[in-house]
Amino acid sequence: MTETPTGSRDPDALVRRAGKRADTRQDQHFLVDDRVLDRIPEYAVETEMDLAHVLEIGGGPGALTDRLLAVADRVTVVERDRDFAAHLREEFADEVADGRLTVVEGDALDVALPEFTASISNLPYGASSEIAFRLLPHGRPMVLMFQQEFAERMAADPGTDDYGRLSVTAGHYADVEVVETVPKQAFDPQPRVTSALVRTTPREPDYTVPDDDFFMDFLKAVFTQRRKTMRNAVRNTAHISGLGDPDAVVDAADEDLLSARAGNLAPADFADLATLAYDVGDPEA
Repeated sequence: MTETPTGSRDPDALVRRAGKRADTRQDQHFLVDDRVLDRIPEYAVETEMDLAHVLEIGGGPGALTDRLLAVADRVTVVERDRDFAAHLREEFADEVADGRLTVVEGDALDVALPEFTASISNLPYGASSEIAFRLLPHGRPMVLMFQQEFAERMAADPGTDDYGRLSVTAGHYADVEVVETVPKQAFDPQPRVTSALVRTTPREPDYTVPDDDFFMDFLKAVFTQRRKTMRNAVRNTAHISGLGDPDAVVDAADEDLLSARAGNLAPADFADLATLAYDVGDPEA
């Protein structure tokens, strides 16, 4: 890996100075392992991510924020906990004064996000899916911490046990790779599960769809019945996909697609079927 500047603040000391224990009910698990913290920016630097303005979701006591400030021109942290937001402003007062750090107090699902060139975050696990899919359409590279199971499903290939709606949806926006698994012991307090770092590289998909929102609804629909053939999945889930005439889709679709199950279809196959559904299935406006 490319050698990367590292922050100087001790993670455990930052937790002490924050003066507040993590609230596991709010998915607060502080990453305190220096080795993992030091590697996270490296995953961005080695792929030459644009670090002009890094967005961090969930700064907590600021251990990752410290590492990001060592490599980024500017950092914006979104932190919903009022006490931690105040701590970040005080701990990094010089960087705030210099305009290199902005602390936004609020929920990452609700606040207006700034223009950013990359996002590097240890996400709160309870909201990680919603946050990730708020970020992915921005088309910016990311390094994000997830539960390992979630991360592996994001990066899964067709035909594997982990492949599903999450894999296709994430892959619609970016190449996704799991770059490191992170043990429970790297956090304080320890979560119940192993974690993993995911790196996403934005790209255009190798297929086209008529409407992104419809495509996402179509995926959500057919994957609710992933064990059924696509013929039955399309017919049974019109209330989710918004199709007014699912039978027209079944009548017009290729038999090979209709007889397959969702877990075995490639993203381009879903795109073909969704495009057909959009054209002949009378979707809701």
